Order: sequence, then structure tokens, then C-alpha cells
Amino acid sequence: MGAEDQVITDMLCNINKDVNIFTLDTGRLNPSTYKLIETTNNRYDIKIKCFFPKNEDVEDMVSNKGMYSFYESIEERKNCCFIRKIEPLKRALKGYRFWITGLRAEQSVTREGLKCVEFDESNKIIKINPLINWSEKDVWDYIKQNNVAYNKLHDEGYPSIGCEPCTRAVDKGADIRSGRWWWEDPTKKECGLHIKE
Repeated sequence: MGAEDQVITDMLCNINKDVNIFTLDTGRLNPSTYKLIETTNNRYDIKIKCFFPKNEDVEDMVSNKGMYSFYESIEERKNCCFIRKIEPLKRALKGYRFWITGLRAEQSVTREGLKCVEFDESNKIIKINPLINWSEKDVWDYIKQNNVAYNKLHDEGYPSIGCEPCTRAVDKGADIRSGRWWWEDPTKKECGLHIKE
């Protein structure tokens, strides 16, 4: 439900609302993200499908490692991301041949080499990144020109928004993803959804 995803949703719904749009609800999203899902559904008269982590996996992780184990190590954070994001994504993509994302090359060093169209080995799907060469300015110009709804956390200094405990506001002009997993090395800041194998 990032700004880029909202641009893609607006473009798709203006062409044909008969597309399947989904999001991953990790169970740790910020309330403004839930509000944006509702706003987007109402605005375009669509139903964004939410994919959740498996209850038993979350219960096991929290029972054995605690509610905030992801702060302890990259391994624990990646385990949390796997349970809350990767596994639900695999279910969301099952049966599809194409996946359209809002990825942009300038978002992080880990995304610089992505192509507009590529094969996602991990999910065995063709991944289409139509905004790959867009700048942050391009995204916000489109949002303003087309009155696209966006997460109000962006107005509070959050250039990238994920789970509430793993996302924070950053200073103006800071790296786009510096508020995500801020306790980690920037070259390791991916949840695993968009990693090339």
C-alpha cells in the first residue's frame, strides 16, 4: 500500500477494474494503512484482497521468541518477514502468471539492478515493474495530478511504510528506505519479497 502501489492501482482501475489486487496484512500494520485500504476500496469500487500470515506460525514465533524478536538479529527479522510476508505472498501469487509491482530502482541499493520485466525465480512468476525508472518526484507528481489516495504517514516523514514496529519517520532528504529496519546495514534491508536468487 505504498505510494507506488497506489499509482499502479489508479492506473489499472482507470483501464479495467477487473484485476486482482492484493496486499499483505502482516498483523503489524499502522492504522493509517488499514484506513488507506478502505479508502482505496471505496474510491475505485474494488475489493483489495488481504493475505494474512498463518495463525499457527505467528503464535509459535511469538510464544517461543517474543513479540519483538526481530530486533535481536537479521536472522530473527528475516524469520518474522518470512512468516508475515513471504509465505502469504506465495499464497497470493499461486495460480497467476504475472505480478505487477510498484518497485523503483532508486528505492534502495538492493533494487538498482531490477528490470521492467523479469522472471521471479523464488515465486516462479513473471514480475512486471512498470515504475522501475520513475523517480520519487514522478510518483508524487502523478499522485497530485490524479488526486490519488495515499498513506498519510508520508506527510509525517515516512517515505517507505511497512510494519509499524519496523518503520519510522526520517529526516527530509534521507534515503528512501532508511526508516525501514534502521538498526540494520543498508545492504541487508530487504524483507525477501523482492530478492533475486
